[in-house]
Amino acid sequence: MEQLTAPAAQQVRPPATHLRSEEAGSCLGPDTGAAGSDAGVMGSSDGSGTQDAGSDAGVMGSSDGSGTQDAGSDAGVMGSSDGSGTQVAGSDAGVAGSDAGVMGSSVSAEAGCIPGTGAKAEGSDTRSLPLHAELPALCPEALFQGPEAEPYMWFLRSHHCYAAVPTSSKLLVFDTTLQMKKAFLALVANGVRAAPLWDSKQQCFVGMLTITDFINILHRYYRSPLVQIYELEEHKIETWREVYLQGSLKPLVSISPNDSLFNAVYHLIKNRIHRLPVIEPLSGNVLHILTHKRILKFLHIFGAMLPKPRFLQRTIQELGVGTFRDVAMVLETAPVYMALEIFVDRRVSALPVINEAGEVVGLYSRFDVIHLAAQKTYNNLDMSVREALRKRTICLEGVLTCHPHETMGDIIDRIAKEQVHRLVLVDEKNSPRGIVSLSDILQALVLTPAGIDALNS
Repeated sequence: MEQLTAPAAQQVRPPATHLRSEEAGSCLGPDTGAAGSDAGVMGSSDGSGTQDAGSDAGVMGSSDGSGTQDAGSDAGVMGSSDGSGTQVAGSDAGVAGSDAGVMGSSVSAEAGCIPGTGAKAEGSDTRSLPLHAELPALCPEALFQGPEAEPYMWFLRSHHCYAAVPTSSKLLVFDTTLQMKKAFLALVANGVRAAPLWDSKQQCFVGMLTITDFINILHRYYRSPLVQIYELEEHKIETWREVYLQGSLKPLVSISPNDSLFNAVYHLIKNRIHRLPVIEPLSGNVLHILTHKRILKFLHIFGAMLPKPRFLQRTIQELGVGTFRDVAMVLETAPVYMALEIFVDRRVSALPVINEAGEVVGLYSRFDVIHLAAQKTYNNLDMSVREALRKRTICLEGVLTCHPHETMGDIIDRIAKEQVHRLVLVDEKNSPRGIVSLSDILQALVLTPAGIDALNS
């Protein structure tokens, strides 16, 4: 363990008995291999040679992904624990991917990361947060400067992305010729939130399919008189990307397993993305999808022996870590479609749900929207947010709160323990006062001591 504390350590991965322990776990969602009715899902996190194969879209998984191929007629969906040597069958076998590509509308901001601009209000169902007494940062920025504040920064600089890749986790890869409906059902069946996209013609990864794409489809065409939702279900992923996204395609952001975790944090926050593919440069295979949650958990477990910066004992109010103004939220009686509008317009990933008294009663996240696909209720977006929350099959992330007087260290411990993406800052009346997200925390722990403000640049 001493090697982990040394800032100059250049090891690729910590000892297996520590890094690969069950305590580290996986942050990619439940390791279930349930099969949907339209998308056959086959895979498990421990590679126990398992499960169902559907008739429409093949979804395969193995413990090491070595040489696995999908021969489904719909070209399709493949999963492995680390992505090494995986191939997607379509027109060609063999993976010769590159680090460059094109990503659809999967770029989204962490809730509370971007102060709301151009917020769209309709009636009283969406609100910006009118704080009577804002929570200013009372401490100077000097708290995040100097050697005493830099242990986490140096720790992530000295460890490669490969060190945070688990020995067993679930990874889906979609061929761009797969139908959109089957792709989203596969995400639901496997409990994952995004999948790299493989283009058999270009022989490389060209982007990521995320829940944001599903939200954009619903938001754009739910009330369109020209296009019916059921028509879009039959479109292939490549059709959505080429025809409907048009000029909004952006290059795929990825990272090498030999790059530092510090660079991974920078890319995630700078590009305002939630998932960063780790692509092996020589083979072009995707090994893992790094997230804010995975990196913070790695830091929380293996950085436990590092000297604690003094700013961890300061309160959230003193440090000003988080967003305390113009917080996007939604009334529990508001229709789901209005929540989708806020997701699109404000580029946030979760909304505190409040009742008529202004109290926090829930949290509606982007991932909750995918349940509409699982339950085939996306043709009724006029249902209330309260009803939608009651109908979701599983609650992967509830609403957890914090208070202005709690310390930064306590907040980090709670987020790491509960494995959530954010905490809602509330006052003594349980009214929302702000959002503290993973992006806010990693910016403060890692990038601010390095003199980098990727969050607001």
